[in-house]
Amino acid sequence: MQSNNKQSYATSLVLVGCLFFIFGFVTWLNGTLIPFLKTACELNNFQSYFVTFAFFISYFVMALPSSAILKKTGFKKGMSLGLLVMAVGTLIFIPAALQRNFQLFLLGLFTQGLGLSILQTATNPYVTILGPEESAAQRISIMGVANKAAGILSPIILASILLKNIDAVKEQLEKTTDGIAKDQLLTEISHRIINPYIVLTVVLVILALLIRISPLPEVNDEEENPDTIDTPQSTSIFNHPYLFLGALAIFVYVGVEVIAGDSIISYGTSLGIPIDEAKFFTSFTLGCMVAGYFLGIFLTPKVISQETALKICAVLGLAFTAGVLLTEGRTSVYFLAALGLAHSIMWPAIWPMSLKGLGKFTKTGAALLIMGIAGGAILPLAYGHLVDTMHNQPAYIILIPCYIYILFFAIWGHKIGYKKPVKQ
Repeated sequence: MQSNNKQSYATSLVLVGCLFFIFGFVTWLNGTLIPFLKTACELNNFQSYFVTFAFFISYFVMALPSSAILKKTGFKKGMSLGLLVMAVGTLIFIPAALQRNFQLFLLGLFTQGLGLSILQTATNPYVTILGPEESAAQRISIMGVANKAAGILSPIILASILLKNIDAVKEQLEKTTDGIAKDQLLTEISHRIINPYIVLTVVLVILALLIRISPLPEVNDEEENPDTIDTPQSTSIFNHPYLFLGALAIFVYVGVEVIAGDSIISYGTSLGIPIDEAKFFTSFTLGCMVAGYFLGIFLTPKVISQETALKICAVLGLAFTAGVLLTEGRTSVYFLAALGLAHSIMWPAIWPMSLKGLGKFTKTGAALLIMGIAGGAILPLAYGHLVDTMHNQPAYIILIPCYIYILFFAIWGHKIGYKKPVKQ
């Protein structure tokens, strides 16, 4: 019987790991889409960061409805539904490319985000409850490796298609005075995205069907967070202020992660680095994140607590940002990529620190944390505005207050209003 439980546990981890791979593959395409659509749709820096806005604002819109959907469908059907909604979003890219319509691209990104919101609202607490709470950060770190491994691959694969010879194309566009010839060239660039997104749509539909017929177990509210609190505190979610502080921590964390990962290609090219080299920079960032995830898997909770890991990561974020701001050329790019290491343990630590002791409020709490992902919509847009008004490098000053808040949450914020659960 114990062997069957271990097999079921391993199977569940593998299947959920596949979902986290999909999260990473789709999410980290944005770093390539920003310079691609900036060229294809003739955008400035501020406009180009509407790519991240459209994608991540959907989490804010869909988080609470996702919780309601999951209460109706359960985790397994909800995961399958999320994948199908994502497939609709990737399919929208085809008419968007044919028309070279930036608004339609944004609709596709928004729809993908809606699907991912449903998917993540289900899978993140699912990973948390698959085992003991004290090792939750370790399990989420394993999922993070799958997520970021996909993130490393996706920009390499897509960038080789979308950004091929893009510098030469830009020069040709600048020299072309004939409006018709310029429009034809831009249309040719836009069409590059069609075949990759047809393939991605097919993969999402197939995975949705596989999840639907998979042996993933269902869980109920009590299983979501077995530590229930036998106090009046459990009567309202507002009696858990650390949850709301955690949602804000997720907001600023996702914002800085997206800024670092999705701006690094554009930052590299602003320094005169050829796009054929700069297109790999997002993968460098994610490589640093994967290294951090492996450290998290081996160190937490045996060597250091998830709280201590979060403190260390926040301090590293401040140090590496100082490196970005105070150094020049490729050195500053390397510091920007190194932020991936600082970000690696933030999500795995903030999530269980925010959901601890919520009991029957776990689904709603998870939805609030998912709403925090909207930081990936707001903060990069603010960064893009700073780039247009200042310059790429000094605009990274926006990261400093974000890391300071994460450090506050790691030291004090996660303790505010928390009472140790009494197991019944």
